[in-house]
Amino acid sequence: MKKSSNNTKSKIVSAAWQLFYEQGFDSTSVDEIVRVSGTSKGSFYHYFDSKDSLIGSLAYLFDEKYTELEKTLDYSKNAVDNMIYLTRELCMMIENTIDIELLSRLYAQQLSKRGEKELLDRSRMYYRLLKKLVLLGQERGDITRKKSSAEIVRLYAIAERALLYDWCLHGGEYSLTEYSATVMPLFLSGLRE
Repeated sequence: MKKSSNNTKSKIVSAAWQLFYEQGFDSTSVDEIVRVSGTSKGSFYHYFDSKDSLIGSLAYLFDEKYTELEKTLDYSKNAVDNMIYLTRELCMMIENTIDIELLSRLYAQQLSKRGEKELLDRSRMYYRLLKKLVLLGQERGDITRKKSSAEIVRLYAIAERALLYDWCLHGGEYSLTEYSATVMPLFLSGLRE
């Protein structure tokens, strides 16, 4: 039953973000989201209070991308190189499929929100995959053991959020994918053993 409910929620989230990208947040209605997702209005309101509450679901859309990317990782490679690959692929996805205004809204919402903040939810695939890579890297000597795996994951997440936040502040005037290919290796070089 849980798999089915997660699938329904995932369909709603995917359809919403596709429509937001194609026609904008303000021009997208709940009825259109329900139609494109092949779900019902009841299902929509079971998971979301309103269209605005979908903004936080962007974090889980990112997790779907990480789930896809995990299957493509080469675990024989250096863990830091795999982390750089994840960042590049996520940035490419964001640049090509997420409206910058919506990403900016996500950050604004997370800053003003009380209670659960989706970007910080440690049960997300994002954090689980990063922890897996960091632990493997520490075990193999790819990543420093001078910091705990939790601290390294936290530092990585901070650096990645800073990169995305800066891109939003600049209105997407530079290529997020290209800039991440320069910035993240510099940052992550400090984590190599």
